[in-house]
Amino acid sequence: MARLGRPTVQITISDEERETLQRWSRRHSSAQALALRSRIVLASATGRTDLDVAAELRVNPVTVSKWRHRFAADRLEGLTDAPRPGAARSVGDDVIEAVLVDTLESAPPDATHWSTRGLAKKHGISHETVAQIWKAFGLKPWQQDSFKVSPDPDLVEKIRDLVGLYMSPPVAAAVFAVDEKPQIQAINRTAPTLPMLPTTPARATHDYERNGTCDLFAALDMASGKVITDVRAQHTTEDFVAFLGLIDRSVPKDLEVHVILDNLATHKAPAAHKWLLRHRRFHLHFTPTYGSWMNMVERWFSALTTKKLQRSAHRNVKELVADIKAWVASWNDDPKPFVWHKTAEQILERLAGYCAAINAGK
Repeated sequence: MARLGRPTVQITISDEERETLQRWSRRHSSAQALALRSRIVLASATGRTDLDVAAELRVNPVTVSKWRHRFAADRLEGLTDAPRPGAARSVGDDVIEAVLVDTLESAPPDATHWSTRGLAKKHGISHETVAQIWKAFGLKPWQQDSFKVSPDPDLVEKIRDLVGLYMSPPVAAAVFAVDEKPQIQAINRTAPTLPMLPTTPARATHDYERNGTCDLFAALDMASGKVITDVRAQHTTEDFVAFLGLIDRSVPKDLEVHVILDNLATHKAPAAHKWLLRHRRFHLHFTPTYGSWMNMVERWFSALTTKKLQRSAHRNVKELVADIKAWVASWNDDPKPFVWHKTAEQILERLAGYCAAINAGK
């Protein structure tokens, strides 16, 4: 059996092959598998061992050996996947590449992104073929995600701090994820909701009446999954301090209290600071700027919204408050803790990938 630490096949590449391999490895339109194979060959051509190349590209040495031998035997054609059973393709690789390049690197004059029919007309193929090409390469031009890179100068430290609280909480301490859900509306549909029937979903009118609002404070106990809540008419600093007092009365006196919060101004106001000076067992941990997604209570708010508020109807705030309290009581009867899975290193590595992609696009 060949030793992976020693190159079993020495390969050399021509200038034309090098240009093609570099193009395949860089262009976003290339399949990820083909891009990786191209990088393996380029690295192997420098004379490095399979182990060195595997460590650099974070793949198995067996993978490096496989594509080194494939390229040595069949050159560039050896890096493509073998044809599968079935009818021969009627669309050549040049057309597929042109469709991918247009999809990723251009736009039609009358729109922000290509449609299947627009590209089909441009390249003289059917729109079904364009759809198949997009599906094969995982492209969805009609979709757009949002992102925001945090400018917080303490981003790394805060991520490590919060992940540490979630995954390795302090001994003899309670950890709470705390936030407010402001302006919850008591709304009532202008007509009764029609019940669900076979083949027909429940139907509600698109318009509704607004009957006032309330603010919900919530503290999610990360260990048990239970939630401490308080419903108020607004969310001022005084309301926040009063909620901290409620948490204080709910937690045994012999425990330290760690509170995860976002950067809302009411959380950092002088009145809140004075309260903390009088309650030394409380320790505040702030999420990074634009990093509220790290506050696990947001997951609980999402459950409240989708399971109760989204389809409820209330004639007044009193009914809304009663409904929220009943739902919270039901939750606390059978709490379900939310578990944080990503390590700080995984989050930072993912963030570094986003930053690299942004810089590459400039």
